[in-house]
Amino acid sequence: MKRSLVLIAAAVLVAGCGGAGGSAQQEGTDGSPGQVTLEWWHLSTAEPLKSLWDQRAKEFMAQNPNVTIKATVLENDAYKAKLTTITQSGQAPDLFATWGGGVLQQQIEAGLVKDISADVADVLPNFTPAALSAYQFDGKTYGLPTDIGVVGFWYNKKLFQQAGITEPPATWSAFLEDVKKLKAAGITPIALAGKEKWPGHYYWAYLAMRIAGLDALKQAAVDNDFNKPDFVAAGQQLKALADLQPFQKGFLGAGYGTPDGQAATMGNGQAAMELMGQWAPATQADAGKGLGEDLGFFPFPAVEGGKGSAGDAFGGGGGLAVGTDAPPQAVEFVKYMTAMENHSKAVEAGGVLPVLKGEENAVEDPNLKQVATMLAGATGYQLYLDQAYPPAVGQQVNDSVAELIGGTKTPEEVAQDITEVAKSEG
Repeated sequence: MKRSLVLIAAAVLVAGCGGAGGSAQQEGTDGSPGQVTLEWWHLSTAEPLKSLWDQRAKEFMAQNPNVTIKATVLENDAYKAKLTTITQSGQAPDLFATWGGGVLQQQIEAGLVKDISADVADVLPNFTPAALSAYQFDGKTYGLPTDIGVVGFWYNKKLFQQAGITEPPATWSAFLEDVKKLKAAGITPIALAGKEKWPGHYYWAYLAMRIAGLDALKQAAVDNDFNKPDFVAAGQQLKALADLQPFQKGFLGAGYGTPDGQAATMGNGQAAMELMGQWAPATQADAGKGLGEDLGFFPFPAVEGGKGSAGDAFGGGGGLAVGTDAPPQAVEFVKYMTAMENHSKAVEAGGVLPVLKGEENAVEDPNLKQVATMLAGATGYQLYLDQAYPPAVGQQVNDSVAELIGGTKTPEEVAQDITEVAKSEG
């Protein structure tokens, strides 16, 4: 999702190839490696990654003169739509970004993703198990991670102070009270990209984690049943928040990274909080002015009486997968992107969090250090629901939660709608 710091890529058609998912490779007359063209799509529209990824591609081409990499930058929703279209047609790009989980598994089952286990066996021990987990199935590896992190609340310390809030809330009831305090002080409590839907699903997912627990979310993936009291309760608590009208004016039509969207609203000091992933500070500064030292971070609060641990984290990262028919150079570029000497530069710049063992010291931003520490101490980990579940189920989660926030669906209807799609997919 999520997720403007993720790397993506896809192949294009070049001389003499038919179809949308292949690369051309021709052997030179002297037996030398032929020219290979890879088209690389990515959604790193914000700095520092936009420039860093471009630099990595130029370096790789300089070291491999027979390889041409063409980059196309797409924002989150446009990327997901385009990838869905190409994979549904039975093709896959040479290189593409993936958040892992159920979406990647479905692509694997369709025969669209290369098993790169043997190709990356020499570098697998370099990665942390948590970072790799979303890209491994049945003991095989289908991608390498470029980022991992968690979703939490980013907040404006100055606005909290103005509202008389002395410390971030540790419980959901305290959170709702702080929303009321902010509103009473004439401050917009929360920035939300209602138009894009995926940011809203974070609230329902976290509430489901805190109330029902991680095991319940995993069980729902097996029995395809969300018609359970705890999932309805998650919707009820989200409705309690929405009823306070905490979001910025026009949030239902707001994008995420646009000049008038969620990140800009937060980065320009026009809202006190946003629930977002580890890329939030960079996007706030890119879409808006950025908050500098006024920016703080706190974990999603515990829900009183809930079955879930307050130490359980929700999030994901970004990874690179390789299409089944991709040439060897595609795998080599994935390995190049994730080599310590290259990847750690992105960590140092604040663009991504560590996925390699020993990269922790490269995290310099104090807020990102807090995120990395939270991740390291997490008692459990849940991948974004719109990636953990099959695509149709994840999309229904996003759609139904958006309708709940918008006031057109009840918590019970949300649970029922997701269940219906899950059972039809199952």
